[in-house]
Amino acid sequence: MTYSGKTADIEQKINRILDKIRPYLQIDGGDVRLIRVREDGFVELKLLGACDSCPLKPMTLRAGIERAIMNEISEIKRIECFS
Repeated sequence: MTYSGKTADIEQKINRILDKIRPYLQIDGGDVRLIRVREDGFVELKLLGACDSCPLKPMTLRAGIERAIMNEISEIKRIECFS
């Protein structure tokens, strides 16, 4: 499998995980979007709506989203959030 094929597979897995998390974010007026999966195992996300300005954003990112993704996808090393 080429890296781009592997990346596409990982992106699908991440989007399935985000689809499970998304309703909890949307309850509070927020959302999350996958920007890209980098070759170094880092994932770039964007928190949207109320999540982007929430003071609990770091906790949501690390304890919620990052943990859920990294528990299921061993290739992922870190989640980064972009505004």
